[in-house]
Parts: sequence; structure tokens; C-alpha cells
Amino acid sequence: MVGNNWDDALKIIWQSPGFKSFYRQIIDMYEKRTIFPEKENIFNALRLTDYNNVKVVIMGQDPYHGLGEAHGLSFSVQKGIKIPPSLQNIYKELQSDLGIPPKAHGDLTGWAKQGVLLLNAVLTVEKDKASSHKGLGWELFTDYIIKLLNNKQDPIVFILWGNFAREKKKYITNKHHYIIESPHPSPFSAYNGFFGSKPFSKTNHFLIQNKKEPIDWSL
Repeated sequence: MVGNNWDDALKIIWQSPGFKSFYRQIIDMYEKRTIFPEKENIFNALRLTDYNNVKVVIMGQDPYHGLGEAHGLSFSVQKGIKIPPSLQNIYKELQSDLGIPPKAHGDLTGWAKQGVLLLNAVLTVEKDKASSHKGLGWELFTDYIIKLLNNKQDPIVFILWGNFAREKKKYITNKHHYIIESPHPSPFSAYNGFFGSKPFSKTNHFLIQNKKEPIDWSL
């Protein structure tokens, strides 16, 4: 399904009748409607950030629902696409926190390749219909991913922005890990505690404390 260590970690899921039936339904939707991201990018977050390499998790809600935007990474859009407001605010906080100026594009693949799992709670969406695939079954799949990561003894930073992401907090019980939470970076809530929360410097400080390479957030 993915082509790295996630295949073994999620073997019980891939082989379960329930997931196979659910996934067939999702793929069938692609034949009848316009669904994002492209089929080959549904598991892009797992493909780019191997199970053994996860250092940070940034939880999103569901993919962007505009044409050409989503490519399987939370908060990220493909190059050439206008940077969405939430990501603009993430870039503003990054500059305030670490002095890194905003990028000219919204592609966060560079973070993913360093061990930042950019995971949405729901992995597909219908065109122009936000949250249209909420409740179909993806949440059970991503809950399982969080539980798997929670069971690792290797310390991980979980960044939870907004109430939707915070719902995953109940699965993060291992004291080895570090949770950073704040309001969502959307224009509706960013000024209620997201700005000034310094998630990027906090993450790198924790990684360095645990003898891990910090994330180069400028990439």
C-alpha cells in the first residue's frame, strides 16, 4: 500500500475485511465524483515519512477541497497553488518563532522528508465540499496510526492545532512523547492563542533534548 515500514506496521489493517470493504467504497467514489487528493496521493503522508522515521506529527482535519490543492499532506498544497490562509498563518508564526521568512509556495514535502508526519484525520474529500468524508471511516484508521505511534518508546512530538486535532490527544498516553496544542491556525482562531505559541522552537528544543536532529523548518 505504501512501500515502506508502514506496510508492516499497518498489516493488520490492510488485511482486515472491514478496511478492504471501506477502501473499495472510497475508490469507487473516485469513479463517480471528483475526489481529492488524487488516488495515488491518498497515503502520501505515510509514503514520505516512514514509520521508523517519525519525529513529529502535525494533525490536520481533512484535505483541501479545491482543484489541484491537496496532495496528501496536512496543511500542504502543491507548488503553483495559492497558499491557503491557515498555512499563511503557520508561516507567520514560523517567522515570529524562528525568524524564518514565509516560503513562496505551500508545499511542505521538505518537512515530511525530515520526519514530520503531516497527517489528516480524514484522508479524502469531495470537490468543494469540506468535511464531506468525515465519519465515513478514515478516523478509525488515523486513530490506529496515532495509537501505533504512541506505543513507540522513541520520543515523538505531537502538534495538535484546533479541536479536531485535539480529539486525538486521548490516544497519546505515553510519557515519552511531547504534546503541543493550541487553537487552529485558521483566520477564525489564530489570534486566540495560535500566534505566539512557538510550536517550532518548542519542537526542536524537545528533539535536541532527546538527542535527535532538529527539524530544518526553512526547507
